[in-house]
Amino acid sequence: MANLYYREELAADAFAEGALVEVTGDEARHAVRVSRLRAGERILVGNGAGVLGDGVVEAIAKDRFAVRVETVRHEPEPEVRIVLVQALAKGDRDERAVEQATEFGVDAVVPWEASRSVSRWGGAGGSGGAEKAAKGVAKWARIAREASKQSLRARIPEVRDPVRLAAICGAAASDGVEVIALHPRSGERLSGWAASDAARAAREIMIVVGPEGGFADDELDALEAAGAHPLVLGDTVLRTSSAGPAALAVLGAALGRW
Repeated sequence: MANLYYREELAADAFAEGALVEVTGDEARHAVRVSRLRAGERILVGNGAGVLGDGVVEAIAKDRFAVRVETVRHEPEPEVRIVLVQALAKGDRDERAVEQATEFGVDAVVPWEASRSVSRWGGAGGSGGAEKAAKGVAKWARIAREASKQSLRARIPEVRDPVRLAAICGAAASDGVEVIALHPRSGERLSGWAASDAARAAREIMIVVGPEGGFADDELDALEAAGAHPLVLGDTVLRTSSAGPAALAVLGAALGRW
């Protein structure tokens, strides 16, 4: 299987058939020094925004390499975007959720400092300050980028700024946006809802996952009042690190992505 390397700053036409794409900086240094990339190898290069070029490495130096593109694939934006609103969690559980959600095809990830979140960033009305929030977003973005490379994704999911509960409720009240709160309150299963006309008609589906302690009652009440759907995955309870990816698998199958 070919490895994938990104040049996010390049426009789509830079990957035209026959074009020579040069990769520099940390991306190239890692490829040459760690992955031991060699001339003559077939690899993928892309801009992380829907374009993938397949070609052969023509030249290599210590901190750069060049690929002659032979074939190009353009991946359009999905008709229904899937967004994971992931509550901050202790340890690396929220980071694992970002990594696996990227592998499972998420289109965007949104950090949420829930009332029961042990980890605190601040920034969006929290207690840690904007600098800590910016560092957290940057780290999640790096995780999503690396997971995208491993998964050979044409599109790197966007990591948005942290949000407050009010913003999630606002999204639930918006036209074309369906918000799913993973919670067993209603007893209705996500697999059933995912097959509905509402799921197919949405332009964006937001999956909201609570922290280790789950949603606070007032959070769930507010979400449901705004139009969110409390849904359950199944009879078992999943960790905050695995609930979002599992929901993505259900939606991916229902929407024809898988």
